[in-house]
Amino acid sequence: MPLPAVETAPPPSLDAGLERARVLRDQGRPEEAVAELSALTARRPECAEAHHQLGNVLKSLRRYPEASASLRKAAALAPNDAAVWLNLGVSSLELRRLDEAVTCFRRAIRLEPGRPEAHNILGHALLTQGRCAAAKRSLEEALRLRPGYPAAHDNLGRVFKAQGRAAEAIAHHRAALAGAPRPESHSNLAYSLNFPAGISPDDIAAEHRRWAAVHAARLRPSGPDEAPDSDPARRLRLGFVSPDLVHHAVAYFLEPVLAARDLGAFEIFCYSDAPVPDHVTRRLRGLSDQWRDIAGQTDDRVAALIREDRIDILIDLAGHTARNRLLVFARKPAPVQVTWLGYPNTTGLDAMDFRLTDAVSDPPGRTEQWHSEELIRLPGTFSCYGPPVESPAVAPLPALATGQVTFGCFNNLAKLTPPAIDLWAQILREVPGARLLLKSRGLSDLETAAGVREEFGRRGIESARLELNGQELSVAQHLALYNRVDLALDTFPYNGTTTTCEALWMGVPVITLAGATHVSRVGASLLTHLSAEELIADSPVGYVARCVDLAGDLPRLAEIRASLRERMRASPLCDARGFTRAFENALRRLWQRKTGTLQSA
Repeated sequence: MPLPAVETAPPPSLDAGLERARVLRDQGRPEEAVAELSALTARRPECAEAHHQLGNVLKSLRRYPEASASLRKAAALAPNDAAVWLNLGVSSLELRRLDEAVTCFRRAIRLEPGRPEAHNILGHALLTQGRCAAAKRSLEEALRLRPGYPAAHDNLGRVFKAQGRAAEAIAHHRAALAGAPRPESHSNLAYSLNFPAGISPDDIAAEHRRWAAVHAARLRPSGPDEAPDSDPARRLRLGFVSPDLVHHAVAYFLEPVLAARDLGAFEIFCYSDAPVPDHVTRRLRGLSDQWRDIAGQTDDRVAALIREDRIDILIDLAGHTARNRLLVFARKPAPVQVTWLGYPNTTGLDAMDFRLTDAVSDPPGRTEQWHSEELIRLPGTFSCYGPPVESPAVAPLPALATGQVTFGCFNNLAKLTPPAIDLWAQILREVPGARLLLKSRGLSDLETAAGVREEFGRRGIESARLELNGQELSVAQHLALYNRVDLALDTFPYNGTTTTCEALWMGVPVITLAGATHVSRVGASLLTHLSAEELIADSPVGYVARCVDLAGDLPRLAEIRASLRERMRASPLCDARGFTRAFENALRRLWQRKTGTLQSA
């Protein structure tokens, strides 16, 4: 979601051209406003406010490089205008120039320390850098200046989630909603409910349905859906909607499908909400028939575009994660709407027809009641992993050289729950000399890392047995770090997905604890389809026992490590062609069901 421009009071001698541009912008005619302001800056290059407003309109159009250039000129002409620095910071933030953004926001705060918006956006930028403690201080200052400030509460919830403090995150997201019932904040709450242990699936499902009732129900068009072309065999138009068509976990599972698709049977449209494309975006674009950049466009406009493209099956890849477009799906722009891959739970939307899963992640008859969608179980796994081309070779078992077992977990700290820490501490106590390597970006923050050490310390694990790594690494460096891990520990109740696949690909077996819902059964699904069921525990006692037993059998660990990559390569987890045929067959059958042309078996 684009951040709003920060307005400044107009100077008394406001130029008529500047006023015309503001009127055009307010009327929803931004391109004309850009033309007016560009002409004005050419006539009056010394007018800081003209450059400022030109930058703001360009920013609203997601033309961030041009916006930054205009805002830099405004800052040079009006170096004491806090609003100019704030807007320049926002533009830098969207371009992922994080250090520059933080500098701009701090400059604005020095000029106007009493502006709560400045402290809030600084907190957001610091969190994006992984500097949780500093972000927390900025956001608390925003709340001191404006008690109850919804945006600051929402961002504080994100900070606490990044630190693995889910209960506090949930409290702040609820406070944000109490102040301003925004769908983004409500999605943050729904998403956060997946992390802690002890929240019932009924309550989580109810919150997702509440989100839909409050924000989406009124958007669905009245009357029956438009009748689609009923030819059961024609080439279908598939639309994938995501903010994550960049270097992101989603791409590891989408790219193999796009590469292996049946070109004659399906035409692919990608609707990308990524503000800053990258090298992965270029690859995905090359695998698509049509590409639509929807960043900055309203939900109404995106829904209209999808209708214009005559999409048959529209596929959501984000669920309630950041920058989702569920309110586009609420408008029912396609006859068949499916959620898949990017979110481990229901959307809550009545307008979302189906959710693609598998029989291990969602055992038949056991999870349907927690979904607004009809569950469609693919015949094998619910996803297919595309190993990075930069993958290093698998190294020998590190314990053979070090003489001690190293457990590891590279999941986001949000998934590191107290019950998981309890079991991991027990494992370390039962395996003398063993160490635990945690890799997560949040650990670059000293306060966050100290908090993790304290949690283990309270359970009798001295700091020397922990290695905490918060470095930003290249893909190859990140994967190479697994060559220092003997045995990986899956998180619970929110299992890893990409991290589990990475560990297995690098020869590291993963022990998982299977729960009752999809979010806690992804590990079981991955390992089942690898034919490695011996790594799945169905109780905390079993989880500890499997870890301790394997840690005590280094020859067995070495044998697993030597064969795991080839086992994975030959398994359904990496069978892009086989998975894609099953995926396409399922979509074709859903289409035939919609058009009444499905033939009975």
